[in-house]
Amino acid sequence: MNQYLQAMSGLILSGGKNLRMGQNKAFIQIEGIPIIQRIVDLFRTLFEEIIIIANEREPYLQFKAKIYGDLLPGAGALGGLYTGLFHSSFFYSFAVACDMPFLKRPVIEYLLGKVEGYDVTIPRTEDGYQPLHAAYSKNCIGPIERILGERKRKIVDLFPFVHVNVLQTNEILPIDSKMESFININSLADLSRYRAEAVSHDPKVNP
Repeated sequence: MNQYLQAMSGLILSGGKNLRMGQNKAFIQIEGIPIIQRIVDLFRTLFEEIIIIANEREPYLQFKAKIYGDLLPGAGALGGLYTGLFHSSFFYSFAVACDMPFLKRPVIEYLLGKVEGYDVTIPRTEDGYQPLHAAYSKNCIGPIERILGERKRKIVDLFPFVHVNVLQTNEILPIDSKMESFININSLADLSRYRAEAVSHDPKVNP
């Protein structure tokens, strides 16, 4: 097992407004299990520390994770990442969104094996960068503070100021042939589609 799998934090960003869904996406059930439960269960097999970034603590207390509200409210996903990195006990953290039900342990393990010497290790698919399926070091904290001060809110705005390792699609496809790791449930249409497919997904094992 890669040494970083033990000495890292798993960050789950759950601070969005859920405007398109109309409900808290973290607790939507896929195959009978809330998305965030699927993520927490997987993260427990990978990371020494799990941190949930959410401005309402109560719904998340059941997961026995560390829960922090945004240090910089209104700063979007970049602000959530900043909060997670600030509170993390470790140099490296792996960050995901709370609405990603089909994360794959082999994909995450592959990515974590590529972090050494970099501040960001991130997949780039046909849809572009996947900033909420990526690893970040604490070296990102200072640059994030600076770009937030410039009112920038996109995680990719950080990349020119840190050392980035980009994983290409051809590296991920042998591990996740359908690229399901990067699926987000953003809307009711997304939810209906993935429920209708009725495909069995094991977030801990299946590629």
